[in-house]
Amino acid sequence: MEVSRGLEKMDGELRRVDRGSSEISVANEGVPAGGQAKEEELSDEKKEDVPPDGGYGWVCVACVAVINAHTWGLNSSYAVFLAYYLAGDVFPGATPLMYAFIGGLSISMALIVSPIGTLTTRLYGTRTTLLIGVVLEAASFIAASFASKIWHLFLSQGICFGWGMGFQFVGSVVIAPQWFTTRRSLANGFAAAGSGIGGLVYSLSTQAMIKSIGLPWAFRTLGIIAFVVNTTCALLVRDRNKQIGSTQLSFDYRLFKRPQFLGLLAFGFFSMLGYVVLLFSLPNYARTVGMTASQGSIIGAVLNLGQAMGRPPTGYFSDSLGRLNMAASMTGLCGLLCLVVWNFAKSFGVLIFFAIFGGSVAGTYWAVVAPVTTEVMGIVDLSSALSITWLVLALPTTFAEPIGLEIAALDGKYTGAIMFTGFMYLGAAVILWLVRAWKIGEQEEKEAKAGSGVVDPVSGADTGMPVKSPFSKRLIMWRKV
Repeated sequence: MEVSRGLEKMDGELRRVDRGSSEISVANEGVPAGGQAKEEELSDEKKEDVPPDGGYGWVCVACVAVINAHTWGLNSSYAVFLAYYLAGDVFPGATPLMYAFIGGLSISMALIVSPIGTLTTRLYGTRTTLLIGVVLEAASFIAASFASKIWHLFLSQGICFGWGMGFQFVGSVVIAPQWFTTRRSLANGFAAAGSGIGGLVYSLSTQAMIKSIGLPWAFRTLGIIAFVVNTTCALLVRDRNKQIGSTQLSFDYRLFKRPQFLGLLAFGFFSMLGYVVLLFSLPNYARTVGMTASQGSIIGAVLNLGQAMGRPPTGYFSDSLGRLNMAASMTGLCGLLCLVVWNFAKSFGVLIFFAIFGGSVAGTYWAVVAPVTTEVMGIVDLSSALSITWLVLALPTTFAEPIGLEIAALDGKYTGAIMFTGFMYLGAAVILWLVRAWKIGEQEEKEAKAGSGVVDPVSGADTGMPVKSPFSKRLIMWRKV
């Protein structure tokens, strides 16, 4: 009995041990399984989004191009309105300087409203931001059609139009870079070309409408067209803010701690001082050297044609040669063309030549701003960086054309204004070249860290020591960046 009871007790102990070991085994199997799941979850969180580099992105590019044509392109046609205002006493008591401020105000208001546009994008989405801009732009044209005093024009064609353009610009400018990687600059170039095409079309059509149906109905017609077209594009376009984890902060002060970001701001600041003077002054310059108002409007339209022709190639070669390389070199080329060609252009043919080739590189900043900012700051901080950029650029865009007119008024010639424009472009190119040198150093550091721990089989030395080339060497070395 005792032996039997002892055997039963021993058998029970063995069963408990066996059952316990099974539980431990199952538990041990669960730990690595749970740990693996957790690792996979963390890996997914850290995994960087890879844009499709095409697909529906091309539809978005087309929509952004059309929006640009009916915002920035329409704004470019202000040179036609300006010529009409100056030719007759449309608004009694208004001075040329007042009209110049209206043109600059429309651009600066578009940039000043950018933080609000970024905020509405974060709270309500890209489509809502675009539609707000559509309504404001259409309202500005309708209101301008009833303007009888100069301050009416300041509020409508200046401030309200600028707000509408700004909401649409902020909502659309980051979309193309979100859909592309290797063809990002090409896509952005096509999108930016829309403003040049719109400027060409509306510079010619606005002149014809004013002549045939009068100024008020020209405003109303433009307002209706812009409303219908931009609403359609706003409904078709899609962003990828959720996929990339965009911060969508209106004003991230931490970005000012990065020297490369300050360089980008300076690049844009000087570029806009040159660009706005060139854009609004070229038609009037043609009149000062003996050409008719009609010839001046044609030259302004050809300048926009040059922008439309030049931006896609700028984007294409930016992808193959480097975005910073292309942006700095084309900006510098525009400065040289201003100093060498525009400065001595006295005939219609030479001005057409300058309008085409100078125009092809004059708007380089708008073709490269999003890809270059992405390259330097990263896709996650793109919206915040651009929002600050637009706010900073409000200053040069407001005062550039008045500065140009005041310089020209000193001696009645445009020589000083042309020199000012050329050197602003050259200064912008030099600053971006310095940012390029910084970017090369960053790339060298990343490559060195990626190779750290790799031992040379011959010498036994670590080949991955973090080493950067001297800054002076990076200024003159060639590298795709």
